[in-house]
Amino acid sequence: MITPIHKLKINHVQWSEYEKALRTVRTTVFIEEQQVPVDLEWDEQDASAQHLLVLTSTNEAIACARLLDNGSIGRMAVLKEWRGLGIGAKLLNKAIAFHRQQKISVITLSAQVHAIPLYQKAGFQVISAPYLDAGILHVDMQLMANKKSITN
Repeated sequence: MITPIHKLKINHVQWSEYEKALRTVRTTVFIEEQQVPVDLEWDEQDASAQHLLVLTSTNEAIACARLLDNGSIGRMAVLKEWRGLGIGAKLLNKAIAFHRQQKISVITLSAQVHAIPLYQKAGFQVISAPYLDAGILHVDMQLMANKKSITN
């Protein structure tokens, strides 16, 4: 049974405590589904980054994002069966709010081209030409921290 979206929890977590859950979501989405090479998915930044983890009412990990000290949002992933429900927008808003609390003036991310509308709805603007990253077309995007994020 799928947890109603209003009962999902978005938790601010540390890699050291939630590595298994974070790896499960990212492995499923990036490595298995999108065929990102394993050596490109994992790096030294995971241990020092802040992470957001979305959990169901039964504590199943269904989405995540990685937040770097430089104002970057990355490794944002939602399991396939949970897409289209607004989870990505809620996760993105939480990530933006975190960076705003850290007094970051410009929030950045590298977006897969298909996800550009999600980020644009939150106020991000494309700032680069498309490029390949891990064999997937991406663009760089940024948000000035004083911009309003999506509300849903």
